[in-house]
Amino acid sequence: MPPEWKFFHLTTLEIQAPNAPLSYAATLSESLKDGIQNNTRLLLSNTLDQAQVQIEGVIMNYSVSPIALVEGDNAAQNRLSISVRFTIFTTEPEEDEMTVTSTRFVDYTSSQDFATVETALLEEINTQIIQDLINKLLSNW
Repeated sequence: MPPEWKFFHLTTLEIQAPNAPLSYAATLSESLKDGIQNNTRLLLSNTLDQAQVQIEGVIMNYSVSPIALVEGDNAAQNRLSISVRFTIFTTEPEEDEMTVTSTRFVDYTSSQDFATVETALLEEINTQIIQDLINKLLSNW
């Protein structure tokens, strides 16, 4: 991470995945802000002018699909998959732009009601997506 980077700004993610809950964009956005602040030296800026790193994102996919079929074409396991495309703009040490896509999934037994386990599944996937973004920010561009 270049020493010139001190502040970041993250706009609330946009949802393009028709099955994603309406609140998911705000929830993931806040988790990303917390994750970046807690795991890097970057500080959150409320204005674009102050930020050397500007992050935008789009939730491209949010889907549940069967993955392990058993007798009678029933699913023994289902998979929640989420894809988020981030665009990272930097102003220091030079202007640059990078697009990063994070696709993560978690499996659960089909006997579990999705509405009951969805929050826990999202927390698990969100942790992985946050780590993907942090890894990109910390890597050599």
